[in-house]
Amino acid sequence: MLNIFIFCLSFAFIGGCATTTSQKQLSGPGDGVEVKSASNVRHIVPSRDLIIAAEREFEKIRTAAEKQKKLAEDDDPLLNKLESILARIQPHASLWNPEAARWDWEVILIEDKQLNAFCMPGGKIAFFSGIVEELKLTDDEIAMIMGHEMAHALREHARARIALAQLTDLGAELLSATLGLGKSEKRIIGFGRQLLSLRFSRKDENDADVVGLDLAARSGFDPSAGITLWKKMMKANKGGPPEWLSTHPSGDNRIEEMKKTLPKVTPLYEETTNRK
Repeated sequence: MLNIFIFCLSFAFIGGCATTTSQKQLSGPGDGVEVKSASNVRHIVPSRDLIIAAEREFEKIRTAAEKQKKLAEDDDPLLNKLESILARIQPHASLWNPEAARWDWEVILIEDKQLNAFCMPGGKIAFFSGIVEELKLTDDEIAMIMGHEMAHALREHARARIALAQLTDLGAELLSATLGLGKSEKRIIGFGRQLLSLRFSRKDENDADVVGLDLAARSGFDPSAGITLWKKMMKANKGGPPEWLSTHPSGDNRIEEMKKTLPKVTPLYEETTNRK
């Protein structure tokens, strides 16, 4: 009976959102890659509360890295490179999500051999030095990773995944765990806990791949670097997948999909580089 109720609730909610504007559908600028509209289910989760939760978790990660003396200093050359790459990509982010123009974008560098990077809702990005240094990534390859992770935030994948969890009652315990707090504060705490254990679907990952290529290409980074990046990641996969790779679909399949996407994003890259 509960499953029927959840299904009906989902259907009614999605139907009620069918008239959302193109901005809320997050379907992109229309002159590069083509993606389906973002899931309407995501509107169950208040965007502001999710971003507040993400910012809190990000600060915890920053503080922990600082205590362990792993947080890169402001004048660190690799951090400066990451900031420069973000500065080039960020102006194009609002093409994919108008709200991104109001996000407080930031990237930090954690000095650790872990091959990992992520972007939280609201534009907070972290890179682990290992993913750049161990794989000897070029600037173009770094931009592919950054674009991919930014795409997850822009397409609101975390918001949709948490909303789905709530619909199936998976998030109920988290959202009611902290007694004595207001509803909004309970939600924020619950969202923070869910963000830490979040895993994106194969569809989310493919979505982030193509949108990430689009973002990087518009910013003047060679999108063919997506292929060289994944070849390096596959090579690093021997002996067990790196943290970043472990949450992503097969490298062979991704390379094939990227090859199919290149004809759509290469003109964007060429147009940008020709203007310089």
